[in-house]
Amino acid sequence: MNIRDLEYLVALSEHRHFGRAAAACFVSQPTLSMQMKKLESHLGVPLIERSARSVLLTAAGEAVVARARSVLNEVRDIESIARQARNPRSGSLRLGMFPTLGPYLLPHVLQPWQQALPELEVLLVEEKTAVLIERLHAGSLDAIAVAVPSALDGLVTEPLFTEPFDLAVPAGHPLAAGSGPVSRDVLGETDVLLLEDGHCLRDQALEVCRSAGSRERDGFRATSLETLRYMVAAGVGTTLLPRLAAIPPVAPLPGLVIRPFGAPAPSRSIVLAWRPSSTHAAVLAELAQVVRDAVPGVLAGAAGEAVAWVSSAG
Repeated sequence: MNIRDLEYLVALSEHRHFGRAAAACFVSQPTLSMQMKKLESHLGVPLIERSARSVLLTAAGEAVVARARSVLNEVRDIESIARQARNPRSGSLRLGMFPTLGPYLLPHVLQPWQQALPELEVLLVEEKTAVLIERLHAGSLDAIAVAVPSALDGLVTEPLFTEPFDLAVPAGHPLAAGSGPVSRDVLGETDVLLLEDGHCLRDQALEVCRSAGSRERDGFRATSLETLRYMVAAGVGTTLLPRLAAIPPVAPLPGLVIRPFGAPAPSRSIVLAWRPSSTHAAVLAELAQVVRDAVPGVLAGAAGEAVAWVSSAG
């Protein structure tokens, strides 16, 4: 039994298909199949139930996969220790972000990250928050940027920034004709478009809407923030947008008007989280500081840009 065999088995547990698992491991299907048979022979128990349609793990297989993930995580940590010893600020870092944050945050932090840590390669993964947390605990991610509150027990967290929400309305909406901040009380007068279940932004927006007496628009749930923007621009309804999704370099849409909320504006708090045992802790703390230096100033100066969108869209 060797490390590669464990990687093959974990890949099978994830893909439930010999061909896809082999492709993910960059080997041929016969090679992967042969190694799995050797592993089963070595252990003396079947690990896989093979059928024409799919691959299932036996009870023993499931238990071995759980231990294999742990072993592979430890191996990655050993390799990371060696890389960090050679150059603590180089190598690759697997960073996860959720879909309503990543595309809008990255334009503001990629260049500062590269300037602060030019030898560090940041590999970005985009998933919903629950998946990110699971993958962080499993070791396939080194850190995640998520909104709190999230299930982050047992993880190290560093605060990054607090992001206000802005109100997005169609150009023909009564609120589109005004200027300056609006009260969150206006939400009680309108139905709000929201994302589908599983997006943390949906939960955050629902909390704001409930406190203001607003309702979710029946019969519609978007799969992405961009869908929400286009639906509002088409006159379907209103929505809440995180500030980074409502300012340049995000391009304004014809028919979409952005209005900032007056104080106290609804907001979400973003943190960076990683495992306490991570060998990347020092570099992650440095990355977090770069974000804290870059983003709050962008957000503070962005309210004026959001107001400018009102006049340009109108």
